[in-house]
Amino acid sequence: MYLIGYDIGSSSVKAALVEIATGQCIASAFYPGSEAPIKAQKAGWAEQSPRDWWEYMKQATKAILKQSGINPGGIKAIGISYQMHGLVVIDRDRNLLRDAIIWCDSRGVPYGEKAFRGIGEQECLSTILNSPGNFTATKLAWVRENEPELFDKIYKIMLPGDYAAMRLTGEITTTVPGLSECMLWDFKNNRVASRLLDYFGIPESVIPDIVPTFGLQGRVTVEAAEELGLTAGTPVTYRAGDQPNNALSLKVFNPGEIASTAGTSGVVYGVNGEVSYDPQSRVNNFAHVNHTVENPRLGIMHCVNGTGILNSWVRRNVCPDLSYPEMNELAMTAPIGSDGVSVIGFGNGAERVLRNNDIGCSFHGINFNRHNRAHIVRATQEGVAFSFQYGIEVMESMGMKVDKIHAGNANMFLSPLFRQALADVSGARIELYDTDGAAGAAKGAGYGAGIYGSLDEAFATLTLISTIEPPKESETEAYREAYNRWKKCLEKEII
Repeated sequence: MYLIGYDIGSSSVKAALVEIATGQCIASAFYPGSEAPIKAQKAGWAEQSPRDWWEYMKQATKAILKQSGINPGGIKAIGISYQMHGLVVIDRDRNLLRDAIIWCDSRGVPYGEKAFRGIGEQECLSTILNSPGNFTATKLAWVRENEPELFDKIYKIMLPGDYAAMRLTGEITTTVPGLSECMLWDFKNNRVASRLLDYFGIPESVIPDIVPTFGLQGRVTVEAAEELGLTAGTPVTYRAGDQPNNALSLKVFNPGEIASTAGTSGVVYGVNGEVSYDPQSRVNNFAHVNHTVENPRLGIMHCVNGTGILNSWVRRNVCPDLSYPEMNELAMTAPIGSDGVSVIGFGNGAERVLRNNDIGCSFHGINFNRHNRAHIVRATQEGVAFSFQYGIEVMESMGMKVDKIHAGNANMFLSPLFRQALADVSGARIELYDTDGAAGAAKGAGYGAGIYGSLDEAFATLTLISTIEPPKESETEAYREAYNRWKKCLEKEII
């Protein structure tokens, strides 16, 4: 018996087939093979066609069925992970009214800033736990103002994962965590955020029916089954945004635990056991996959735009003759703290943790007579670790106690120096796992279908690759000194 998980990203759709008995992924595929196109008619815009996502799902599904040779009737549940914060709009006949405005589109920014002031900062923070920012609600506000005739035809709005679920099941639904990432969930009153909808002049009727994150969300229709090669009636039992799902995939369910990624951009996603917010709105707060009113589980997300992209920039421009493993070895020849060199790596756009300032990337403390490229490479990796710690400190100010970081064994976490720097400066144990979002979504579906009795059981077979322990308190002085120097450089740049 098997489970399928889909991970609908902006670059591709990945499908994973997980065997229930062993918990192992027996087939996986992604489509397209090259990065999916993003339409940008104007600077700061980013759109994709949801029809393309469906086509990618079909191709990825056919590939894993061919790889495995299984009977589709043995698939007992389906889970969906998806790129967060997108906006899909349909009419009453379920026709798409326009391309989706996706997560990296920034046209909603001025609408969010205006609402933050107009509604009141304290009101926003105490209800939706964030400034309205550049999320789904503000993208919809842009549509209302700039495409009024199209807006009048809107029957329902959806996130990318809601659209995928609709194509699978015919049901138009969403989840509480999904609405929270839209900035459309009121945590104080445990309902749709009507105050923000009213401010933007958006009727609450556009919000789909709410289904549980885990549980029956619909069944595969005959039409969808024919298109994907699946069996009609297969239940869809789990749905979550990519970062909450990544945390799920890494067994991050409880307060104080953190999931982290360090690809082109980096994310530190921690779980808080109380409903709280940062007064400066420097991090994002969403309902985690296992959030309930009785047992709050808030996902606090710190996103750093300039992470792996900084490391790759240094490789291209400073070490073009070296591979990444060779760069890592070179960096180890420089001392902790890079002999006074600090790299402030926020060079990939405005950063929420810096209150939406775009300060660029800067190098500090270089001495032409003492430093070489080993110091620059080490300072780069330390700078990324320090930028993660900067966000962790915001989380700790909100009541989180950070003692463990879970990460996939990929991207910058492949660097021993980066891993140890993060463990040292945060004081947290780092656990590296072999998993991905699609496989995690499949196991989430298994729990949602009642096949697994608990999330711990669903992820009991997750493979721990290695553990990086923080040093004793007496041994962290060098990194703390380097971090404090880095932070002083950063604060000068913000001013």
